Amino acid sequence: MLKMKPQCEHCQRPLPAHESGAHICSFECTFCTDCVAELGECPNCGGQLLPRPQRAEALLSKFPPVPE
Repeated sequence: MLKMKPQCEHCQRPLPAHESGAHICSFECTFCTDCVAELGECPNCGGQLLPRPQRAEALLSKFPPVPE
């Protein structure tokens, strides 16, 4: 299960698990769309950053994002 980190690791922008706009690499490093455009690849591992799937709001209480 994805950790669904709640904010961009570069600019700290909030990235709610039930909204679009987050991108992740294979290690689940998490960045917002604006930072992905600036960075191009994951600055932590050099991996590809792809759109993170959204978690259905109905499942957020059962499977909450990880606290940061």
